[in-house]
Amino acid sequence: MKMIRTLYNQVGKYKTASLLTPVFTACEVVMDVLIPYVTASLIDKGLSAGNIQNVYLYGAIMLGMAFLSLAFGILAGRFASYASSGFASNLRKAMYRNIQRFSFSDIDKFSAAGLVTRMTTDVSNLQNAFQQILRVTVRAPFRLVLSIVMCLVIDSRLSIIFIVAMVILTCSISYIISNVSRLFTKVYEQYDQLNQSVQENVSAIRVVKAFVREDYENEKFARAADGLYKLFVRAETLMAWNHPIMNMVMYGCIIALSWFGAHFIVGGTLTTGELTSLFTYVMSILMSLMMLSMIFVMLTQSAASGKRVVEIIDEEPDIQDPANALTTVADGSISFNHVRFDYQDCIGSRINGGESSSDAQQPEPVRKHRRSALFDISFDVRSGETIGVIGGTGSGKSSLVNLISRLYDVSKGSVMVGGHDVREYSLSTLRNAVSVVLQKNVLFSGTILDNLRWGKEDATLDECRVACHWAQADEFIDQMPDGYDTWIEQGGTNVSGGQKQRLCIARALLKRPQILVLDDSTSACDTATDAKIRRAFREELPDMTKIIIAQRISSVKDCDRILVLDNGRMTGYDTHENLLKTNELYQEIYKIQTEAGGDFDKPGEKGGAA
Repeated sequence: MKMIRTLYNQVGKYKTASLLTPVFTACEVVMDVLIPYVTASLIDKGLSAGNIQNVYLYGAIMLGMAFLSLAFGILAGRFASYASSGFASNLRKAMYRNIQRFSFSDIDKFSAAGLVTRMTTDVSNLQNAFQQILRVTVRAPFRLVLSIVMCLVIDSRLSIIFIVAMVILTCSISYIISNVSRLFTKVYEQYDQLNQSVQENVSAIRVVKAFVREDYENEKFARAADGLYKLFVRAETLMAWNHPIMNMVMYGCIIALSWFGAHFIVGGTLTTGELTSLFTYVMSILMSLMMLSMIFVMLTQSAASGKRVVEIIDEEPDIQDPANALTTVADGSISFNHVRFDYQDCIGSRINGGESSSDAQQPEPVRKHRRSALFDISFDVRSGETIGVIGGTGSGKSSLVNLISRLYDVSKGSVMVGGHDVREYSLSTLRNAVSVVLQKNVLFSGTILDNLRWGKEDATLDECRVACHWAQADEFIDQMPDGYDTWIEQGGTNVSGGQKQRLCIARALLKRPQILVLDDSTSACDTATDAKIRRAFREELPDMTKIIIAQRISSVKDCDRILVLDNGRMTGYDTHENLLKTNELYQEIYKIQTEAGGDFDKPGEKGGAA
């Protein structure tokens, strides 16, 4: 009931159209059902009686009913399309609004590919189901009831045939639906996996081609597609029984009706016109039952989609504004107090990637478990300081800075910004005060100016130029033919990695935040450009707290203090000079990079990065 209530709330302003559709559908059915009854009068009182006036009269009535039926059908179809399209639009808007509220952990829970499937395939299923509900679920039972009533009016004795047919069809339909519903639930889970495979492959297509892995990716996708194919075959095979059972019952009714009807005509208790009408009504009854069976199957499919859509709409984000939230950040000071952070892996399913077998194509469950990223982290940052963070791959650097802007919440301990726990601020206040340039830089389709103004919507061109000067982005922007009006393709594919990083830094600086976090955001820049960016920060933005994550010691050695992480644990927090004297891990990183000229990844391996 909760699912139905949530979906009903999304009908919104289309409720009037949703109510008018069944009204016009019912009127259309009434006209359709009365036409065979008038046909019987035309045959008995006109043709059989040789009365041409009655032929004209009943013919005109039938023609009028046909036009009315057509008009009601057109109106019903128009309002059904309007209501179902609006319903789907409202569903997508509601889902998208809630997704915008999701924390990183919420995105991890559903996966990006799963969210895309729910907003496309699942919503389309619900749109089609809603349109059918408004029309067919009114048309079929209403036509069924009226046809049975008309059969009883014409001859109640022959109605036993219809009752037996209905019992047979009801039993067969129930069996089919109970088995098909389970299969379609698995189908939509498999859709998520298929979309995930496509999304991953397309986003990494350059890597796939560089390593000549097209055949491997084709095989992986083929396994996923084959799993979906097998599930659909099983479901459709069961549904295919519906048609032959329907035909068997229908022809049985026609034979029985012809046999008994002929005896009643000979006996004088039934006319030829009435028997003709009964044939029409029996077809109408059986077709109504057929439509009902299709509706039940469709509703079974859409119920699985409805559940998945409602999960997104009703999902309460893990991270929300607190009651009486703070709306100002006093300064850029930061304090970590015995912080522990665990990633909560999502519950879901994944494609078995093993050898081909009968079960290899089926989704297998993924168990929920915690993955610890940070352990007992404690340190303080004064407002305006520049702090470097260094450590090997997987040491927890990105996890640490994600906690400052509350992209994730701590598992234990607390993170303080401006003297208050980050959980006391409204999310908009905190995130406007903390500007983060993430490790995976993202640019959107649009001009350079459009992308920069993500940092400040009303930023002037001069403000953008200043931010780009600080980020050393003006060097390449001024060389472009269209300057700041240069078009950026989706994902920033028409600019280099270093250019993309500098644009993202400039975008973050436009916010004029109190805290700036650079998560390995100059890794694609050359050493000279990196040094210029750090000098601009030091000279032009002295009051801004800066957290710089880097692999190169050269990028952080001039910081006020440097935090050293190793496998989620803090092993040092001091100046560059003091760490060289007291911290073995830092010494090893420095030795590797100065002697071999490489970036640090795994200590103990000579020759630079692993």
